[in-house]
Amino acid sequence: MEIYDRIKNDIAQDYYVNHYPNDGQRFVAWYLRNIHNLDTFETKACITDGAGDKQIDAVYIDNQTGTIYIIQGKFYKGGSIDAEPVREVISSWLMIQDLEKLQDSANDALRAKINEIAVALDDDYEVCFELVTTSTLTESAQNDFQLFQQKLSENDTLSANFVLVDNDLLQIRYDEALNKNRPYINHNFTIEAGKYMEMQIGDTKAVIAAIPLKECVKIPGIKDGTLFRKNVRQSLGSGNKVNKGIARTIKNNPEEFFFLHNGITAICSSVKVNDNIMNVRELNVVNGCQSLNTIFSCSESVRKATDAYVMFRFYEISDVERADNISTSTNSQSAVKARDLRSNDKYVLAMKKAYEQRYTDGYFVTKRGEQADSVKYNTAHTVDLSSLGKWLITWHSQRPTMAYSESKIFDKYFDQLFHRDYNPENVQALNEIFFAIQSKWTPDNPLGLNEALLAMKSYVMYHHMYAISVLVCEVNKMQDLVPSPAVTLQKFKDSNLLDTIVGMTGQILNVAFDLAVDEANQNSSRVFSPQNWCKAKGSLKDIRSAVKQYFLSAKMIPGAKEVLDDINQRLQMSKDDFESRWTAD
Repeated sequence: MEIYDRIKNDIAQDYYVNHYPNDGQRFVAWYLRNIHNLDTFETKACITDGAGDKQIDAVYIDNQTGTIYIIQGKFYKGGSIDAEPVREVISSWLMIQDLEKLQDSANDALRAKINEIAVALDDDYEVCFELVTTSTLTESAQNDFQLFQQKLSENDTLSANFVLVDNDLLQIRYDEALNKNRPYINHNFTIEAGKYMEMQIGDTKAVIAAIPLKECVKIPGIKDGTLFRKNVRQSLGSGNKVNKGIARTIKNNPEEFFFLHNGITAICSSVKVNDNIMNVRELNVVNGCQSLNTIFSCSESVRKATDAYVMFRFYEISDVERADNISTSTNSQSAVKARDLRSNDKYVLAMKKAYEQRYTDGYFVTKRGEQADSVKYNTAHTVDLSSLGKWLITWHSQRPTMAYSESKIFDKYFDQLFHRDYNPENVQALNEIFFAIQSKWTPDNPLGLNEALLAMKSYVMYHHMYAISVLVCEVNKMQDLVPSPAVTLQKFKDSNLLDTIVGMTGQILNVAFDLAVDEANQNSSRVFSPQNWCKAKGSLKDIRSAVKQYFLSAKMIPGAKEVLDDINQRLQMSKDDFESRWTAD
């Protein structure tokens, strides 16, 4: 089925028809769900299309990768489209240069997103403009697209790139999402004596070669993306920070390219070398899409570089499943982050050792991408360093507003969070408390949470965890202190109250959020952004107020007072079970 027909069929489903008024919005929603892999709540929260959308159909802020996606969708059947959609994207780029002015004339959904964009830009997020269409661009539109890409690469004030997701690339990304079989390309490489090596690794033939950059621009499938069918993402354009660096090396010191670049990985069904010609059959580059696209975009400089090379790794793989495993693993690699650099910190290793000694069936994951063997280890006693950092800053620093940012946790606040003795019982308590919260944040919404909260569950769940700590302090009249996680959890278990407290604090979080929305609506000069509420300290004040209000209201409801009094009695803790907040701001 052609991609247009597939989408047309999909968006006729009840979900799209009931939640979005036209095929344009349904198409963008389909793209967010199927390509960006958002759930139904997250998708709906991203849509800005409608009167006053300023040529911006959706805004998706990916806090994990630090990317702001500004999406324009054009759902047409076949044919080609002119430069107008490209110019609409250019218009949106010009407008986000002045967010205050843009906000004045934007619709309500976009106004809220502009607040979120501003906060993300302050955190050095990159901007990715995506023009998504089921058609192709005319030649003039392609020219405008390339000129805009170049303009973005030359802009030093805003790190941005422009990606065209046309009919062919949309099909590729959809096939990738479904893990379809990979199509391939055949090609002959000219190689130089002494600059390649053939080897046999087990049953697999491999060739490692220094390929001249000028040979790279001859590889078919770079421009249309067919060479990268198994890549998780296609080219991010020349405006990407890494790609800018690659381009600078090509133009300024190409002879150093081989030594500064990590190399390119390709899989193929056959690789044969004869008389300095390497014949590669069914070629697929699985790691190196950004590099090859940048080399291709600098083709004139590349052709002049006589002593510039890049390392290629060719693996001869005949088994499709094995090839897919290699491609998935290779595409999962990403830049080293602050969290990775901390994995061997002596305090982290000491924490890992203490935890695994205390819970002998457990495992403390310190490295990103590392997986604990679920057969060998008890999953209930498996803890991840990244998650622990988020729990610590939420519980002990009382700052769930920072839990979304790994860079802050493992860079700016790492010493405050990890450079201390921390007993494994507290680690496990935080693990169990958060798991109890997470189990309630499901699509069936057992807590009756506001839909906007569900759309932000990846980081609002930490506000829920914070609400639990605040409630325990309120019960014990220990404001401005932090309860011991281990003692808190034991109290919950002894009284069989864990699920009750999770449900109670879920309601409290809901009330805090609804009150914040109401307050913003009463103030016509304020634009309420759910994401920004979660990142601002005001949300903490709202939650504390909602906890107090919950206790006051319960005293006035027949039967509720007795229940609350019972909970108060069961959760009584000693002063020694509390400590001061860890500084994190």
